[in-house]
Amino acid sequence: MLHWVKLKKLCVRYFSELRWYTLSLALLFYTVSSWILLFLADEKALLSASDYFYWLVVTGSTVGYGDMSPATPAGKLIVALYVIPLGLSIFALVIGRIASWVSDQWRKGARGLKPLNVSNHILIIGWNEKRTDQLLKLLIKEKVDTTENPDIVLCVKADIENPRPSEIEFVHVSSFNQDEDMDRACIETASTILIDNPHDDLTLTTALYCSKRNPKAHKVAYFEDESLVALLQQHCPEVECTPSVAVEMLAKSVFDPGSSLLHHDLLDVEEGQAQFSVKLPSTINDISVETLFLGLKKQYNATFIGYSAPERVNKISVNPDFNDVVKPGNKVFYIAEHRINNIDWNSLHL
Repeated sequence: MLHWVKLKKLCVRYFSELRWYTLSLALLFYTVSSWILLFLADEKALLSASDYFYWLVVTGSTVGYGDMSPATPAGKLIVALYVIPLGLSIFALVIGRIASWVSDQWRKGARGLKPLNVSNHILIIGWNEKRTDQLLKLLIKEKVDTTENPDIVLCVKADIENPRPSEIEFVHVSSFNQDEDMDRACIETASTILIDNPHDDLTLTTALYCSKRNPKAHKVAYFEDESLVALLQQHCPEVECTPSVAVEMLAKSVFDPGSSLLHHDLLDVEEGQAQFSVKLPSTINDISVETLFLGLKKQYNATFIGYSAPERVNKISVNPDFNDVVKPGNKVFYIAEHRINNIDWNSLHL
């Protein structure tokens, strides 16, 4: 009696946890024991490996096609009293465990607890509710028009789930400065890192950390307090710092009515003209600003507005002189209705 109680407690403990190895052992025991009982009942037609496996799955899951069945009285009793009741229980446990695992994996993905496997992606660090959601909306629309079509990864500390589960990847971390957490967001393989936190001091420390982990990525940091911009650029001059321009837009609109609408239109990819950029390929020769300005307008109905050189970090030549020369590797900024892919640079000379 004591041994029976111990066996019962052991079975209850293992089956209550529903571990994969427990189910595997139960399924193995069910398969072997059923074959032995059918062998003892002289059910020879069911005992070959392929026939037995097919028949056991069909019978144990109660599908019951009827094309194969026991022929002896003993075999019929074994199937009725052992194979079907036990098989139904085990199959229910297996299906329930699989459904639970799939649900758990989905929940982990929605809560950002799973590590990602992406590269050359856009990594957004921080959550500012409606502002971040609008940012994601614009990025999703922008990336469709690019040839790379990069993945977008949102990395947050806030207690939220993926705001756009079918459109972006999502990672939840406890800190933006811990390697183990940020590795799940594949920080070292990101091509662009955008940092926008509710607090500027957190943005500053996160930008410093990102510069150390991924010095080659294009990094953008948004600050409410412009005084921190100079501090960050002292240590990380390659980071593109974007201070709040709301006050400047208001002041500009006082003396130049419509300026705020113009700025909004140039940044909005939903409608109207918008501002884009493209890098001059290394395979072409120097191009004068005059050639770029006239060629882009004639060939693509786009307006050239400026350029930047890699050696001049965070400096853009806006409305340059016609005689200025733009070199391969420089970034060209223009205004157009849509992003222009695969520009034929040689045709601009015509």
